[in-house]
Amino acid sequence: MGEILAGVGKTLSVAQPLAQIIESNESVTTGGKQVKETAMDNPKSDPEGGKVLPVVMPKAGNTMEEGTIIKWCVKEGDRVNEGDVIFEVETDKAAVEVEALDSGRLARIVAGEGDTVEVLLPIAYLAENDADVDAYLAAEGSSAGAAKDESAGAPPAEVQTSEPVAAPVAVKTATTATSETGRIKASPAARKLAKQRGIDLATVGAGSGPGGRIVSADVPTSAPAAAPRPPAPIPPIPAGEPVRRKMSAMRKAIARNLLASKQNIPHFYIELTVNADEMMKFYRDQKAKYPCTVNDVIVLGCAKAMAEFPAFRSRIDGKEFVEYPTANIGIAVGMDDGLVVPVLIAAERLNLQQTGAETRRLAETARKGKIEGMGQGLLTITNLGMFGVERFLAIINPPEAAILAAGAVHEDVTVSDGAMKVGQVMTLMLSCDHRVIDGLAAAKFLGRLKELLENPQLLV
Repeated sequence: MGEILAGVGKTLSVAQPLAQIIESNESVTTGGKQVKETAMDNPKSDPEGGKVLPVVMPKAGNTMEEGTIIKWCVKEGDRVNEGDVIFEVETDKAAVEVEALDSGRLARIVAGEGDTVEVLLPIAYLAENDADVDAYLAAEGSSAGAAKDESAGAPPAEVQTSEPVAAPVAVKTATTATSETGRIKASPAARKLAKQRGIDLATVGAGSGPGGRIVSADVPTSAPAAAPRPPAPIPPIPAGEPVRRKMSAMRKAIARNLLASKQNIPHFYIELTVNADEMMKFYRDQKAKYPCTVNDVIVLGCAKAMAEFPAFRSRIDGKEFVEYPTANIGIAVGMDDGLVVPVLIAAERLNLQQTGAETRRLAETARKGKIEGMGQGLLTITNLGMFGVERFLAIINPPEAAILAAGAVHEDVTVSDGAMKVGQVMTLMLSCDHRVIDGLAAAKFLGRLKELLENPQLLV
């Protein structure tokens, strides 16, 4: 045993080393430097071969179970240096670049682009000779890496369809008395009356006069309604089969996390309507000085309210409550393939200008595939107001204990001191984990946030 890196009672993250085993004390790293957290620094050698360093699929978060290789940035036989980007991987949350933690020759790639590999399994090997890799794998007794091929199900059977045919319309005809020459038998008065009323005598049928002759009494007061036109044929059902798309790692992670949230977290919801007149005036005044958004004002208000309510700076860890000293606020950022939540750490220390700059930077970085503060949030703010949505309920983002849904600022009739007036309002809906936050604490928190937003001078 060369050096113990973690003492009794110390808590470590997954894959962090506990101790270092060496052949001589000269190899122990001095100065208290922590060893690298990857299997690339745990080389194994065949008794008769050279050193072989496995390159493993990194674990980039507590919820990550597997990763999909997007691109290899080097090829077999290339030499890599520590810090070089060697491949790109799609994780639970985003696409990230992975750097080499050792220098050497990339002898063999065992998981290609598009392969999905469980975390901590080998995907390549560093070695000076290919024979060393063969000897290493033979000693291990199994091939490295296990890329999972997900096959889509067989397409559904083709459904035969036929075009509907309109049913013929039956037209009732009347037998009209005619002379031998084919002339309709009708009195002169009946003919005159029919002409005045626009009636075709051929449609009248047999008259009540002798031999079926049409008389004035047989002429209807108005022309009979035209026979209804048959309906236009219904267009046929379009041909084609349902399209199946493979779920990305991000969509699978979203589905897994939100399902677990609804199944395991006892949600409860409260809402308040905020008079937004003063908030919007404050926002417009500040926007004239520097870039900011209404959402930045809400973030600033939440940060100040969280500083006053410890329950909103807490989360559950096993059978313990963990209270944090800072207001870590998640900012929901929409992307083409889903939603990501970078975290603004210690938001209570920022003013509105700083809050706006930081939220924009976090959003831009997240859209490039790098999510800052992932997993460190205590409360997330999600806002659909820019789409005109006035109110909605949000699902808590584990392991956080609350999420605030902000609706659109819109005009409405309000009553104040018995008088009605038209003003701007905004609805805030708060979802809470009842294991961490009681209803009374939630009501006080939301009431304090309403007070701060309606009196924005308190935010300065």
